[in-house]
Amino acid sequence: MIWRLARLCLVLLMLALPGLALAQSGGQPDTPDYNAWEKIASSAETQVQDGTINGTALDDLRSSITDWRQKFQAAEGVNSAQIDTVKAQISGLGPAPKEGETEDKAIASRRSQLNDELSSLQAPVIRAKEAESRADAIVANIDKLIRARQTDKLLRLTPTPLNPVNWPAALTVTTALGGALGSEMTQRLSGRDPYATLRDHAPVIVGLLLLALLLTIRGRAWIEKLALVLEAKLALRARRVIDAIVSLGQLFLPLAGVILLVTALRQTALMGPLWDELAITLAGSSTVIITSIWLAGRVFPKSETQEAPLKLLPSRRREGRILTITLGVLVAMQGPLASWITSRGEQVLDSAAKTAAQADALATTLDAGFGVLAFPVQVLGGLFLFRFGRLMRRHMRYETADNEESVFRDRLVVAIGSLVIAVAVIGPLLGAIGYVNAANALIWPLVKTLGLMALVLLTQEFFADLFVLVTRREDDARESLIPALIGFLLGLMALPIAALIWGARVDDLLELWANFQSGMSVGGVNISPGVFVTFVVIFMVGLLATRIVQGALKTSLLPKTKIDKGGQNAIVSGLGYLGIFLAALIAISSAGIDLSSLAIVAGALSVGVGFGLQTIVQNFVSGIILLIERPISEGDWIEVGSQMGIVKAISVRSTRIETFDRTEVIVPNADLISGQVTNWTRSNVTGRLILPVGVAYGTDTRLVEKILLEIAQNEALVMMNPEPTVVFSGFGASSLDFEIRAILSDVNFILRVKSDMNHEINARFAEAGIEIPFPQQDLWLRNPETLRAAPQRPATDETPPAPEKADEPKERAEQLGRPMKGEGMEEVDRQSESDTDGDAGGDGAR
Repeated sequence: MIWRLARLCLVLLMLALPGLALAQSGGQPDTPDYNAWEKIASSAETQVQDGTINGTALDDLRSSITDWRQKFQAAEGVNSAQIDTVKAQISGLGPAPKEGETEDKAIASRRSQLNDELSSLQAPVIRAKEAESRADAIVANIDKLIRARQTDKLLRLTPTPLNPVNWPAALTVTTALGGALGSEMTQRLSGRDPYATLRDHAPVIVGLLLLALLLTIRGRAWIEKLALVLEAKLALRARRVIDAIVSLGQLFLPLAGVILLVTALRQTALMGPLWDELAITLAGSSTVIITSIWLAGRVFPKSETQEAPLKLLPSRRREGRILTITLGVLVAMQGPLASWITSRGEQVLDSAAKTAAQADALATTLDAGFGVLAFPVQVLGGLFLFRFGRLMRRHMRYETADNEESVFRDRLVVAIGSLVIAVAVIGPLLGAIGYVNAANALIWPLVKTLGLMALVLLTQEFFADLFVLVTRREDDARESLIPALIGFLLGLMALPIAALIWGARVDDLLELWANFQSGMSVGGVNISPGVFVTFVVIFMVGLLATRIVQGALKTSLLPKTKIDKGGQNAIVSGLGYLGIFLAALIAISSAGIDLSSLAIVAGALSVGVGFGLQTIVQNFVSGIILLIERPISEGDWIEVGSQMGIVKAISVRSTRIETFDRTEVIVPNADLISGQVTNWTRSNVTGRLILPVGVAYGTDTRLVEKILLEIAQNEALVMMNPEPTVVFSGFGASSLDFEIRAILSDVNFILRVKSDMNHEINARFAEAGIEIPFPQQDLWLRNPETLRAAPQRPATDETPPAPEKADEPKERAEQLGRPMKGEGMEEVDRQSESDTDGDAGGDGAR
């Protein structure tokens, strides 16, 4: 546990070092040029208000304003040390006099001097804050303008691609772009000796091409064979981790082949700028396709023995692989390739526009052409998304959830599948109407988000398998806390990527991060990440030091003293509470958190907490009393209420008792303080044994007394001071009652002593012919003559004999020896008494 805390503190310290170094860096920040800022701010406000600035210039303007804002934020820390010093000096003069009161002239003069000095020191800070506020407003207005333009572009209605009139526009765009590519290649080949570079670098180019083809075509097969070999030789825990690592080769080898292929093509020097951009774009599209192939193999594995995120039949897994790869191809076509076609197509066609009318006509042609080119891809994307959503919904048919977490996960998969089906229907419909941008913004981000979710899921499974391998635990470790926390952190890390996929800008995320770094105000205290990290690091260091001191005292120093175990535990626990309190206090002070402003809030909350958590507070105080007074200690045999057992641990809130049935009982500390507690082994382990014995009436009582006394004296654990005694306790219903009363040197063995004595008593009584009675029962019947058989009347000729129905119950009663109903039977004497053994301690010990 200590080493885990040490590693955690080291990680947090490494995270905090950059911030601490920045905070402690010497020198004052440069004073911003406020005159230049005024000019830039005024110009920016005018341009944003007019709304005429284009997109690239608007991004550059925002970047410039953001840089100025960072300068102002740095300037806010100027004179901070001097300001704190002057404030401390003013505070040392005491409170200012109230209205109508006067103070000493020297003190008043010094207070006025310090206030003037404080105002002078705070003036640059105030000016920097004012400029920062203005920069914030300008950045917010720029972001608002950018979002408005994005919304207009998203909701722009273009000519419908279903209208055949718009189809020639697509041909115009592709023809113009193809013509530009052909013209560039012709220009390259028409030059003087265009193949000179190709001849000079032929060996390198051929080698790169061969290596690229091998990696691209055979790379996946090599990795699959390697995975099969390793799976056959490794244990199950290591097999899954190695399989995940090796599978990355199926991703990186083909990607390396694509990079080598593009490099080889560029070495020929036959491609111009346009062809060069196209080659890089195709490499990006190939990367998307290769990644989709890898994801398809991991999410829908071919091997039935390999676990998959979705529970599907083998045929459905094959369908899932095909759908995933197809969607990857469509994303590659719509993503890098479509973006290049759009940007370069606009540039090629814009160069032909000479007048404003031609520019407007060209814009209409571009909208129609791009819509016609994008619509078939949108239809295919919607079709395959629909099939993929149905495949996700089939997961519920083959999944048997055995816990609430599995049920929630399965329902989430079904909900996502339903969402995918809805988008698959709505997206192409929007594209058919003419909302091409809206359809693209709906279909393709969803496909990319599904890929991101699959990547996060596979990464989380890898770390879970790695955790199982490192801890050498069974597969249930995959569902433990650490893998769950890793999955949660991976999900948080994926949120910014998902935001970018759905149209968020990098500047938006940076702005959000800047606001997060600036912190939030809680009760007048500014809580920022730097403050939080500083607090956590110092608190963990203090906690680690406390645990080290506790461990040293518990294992090295305290065992060599004469303090009993309970006192040692009390000292160690008290030191732990003191260390935690001091660590928290030092961490709060080091982080610069002023708790005085939170005093009112804390006072108001303490009332509600006092009522709501009074039981917990009561148990906490009781635990402190137990540790100080130590009425019970670990290892004591106690009886509290109806529970009896050995004290195993005393914590702040409760005490853990292990009963003699080997079950653990958690007893609140308040019950131990306010209730009656019997401690059998607190001061010593001696205790009295009372063993009842009954003999038959008529037995020689003196002989019984002699035998019982000898048995008690011969028992090894029975103490001779005081000596054991035998008491003739009285006359029972069926026996003469005796008791053996003895003091045992160790009451923990009371059950064994009682058993040994009972065995010896049985043997000695058998030798002496003494009878141990058992309960007697006497049964008296009133009017027994009614049970005798009644005389039967002889049969006559006139009246044939026939059995009397009414006599049957009587005859049955005679056979059973029971009286008839109504013939009274009274139990005169029925006494039953059985011997009971055991005092309270013995019963509890049993």
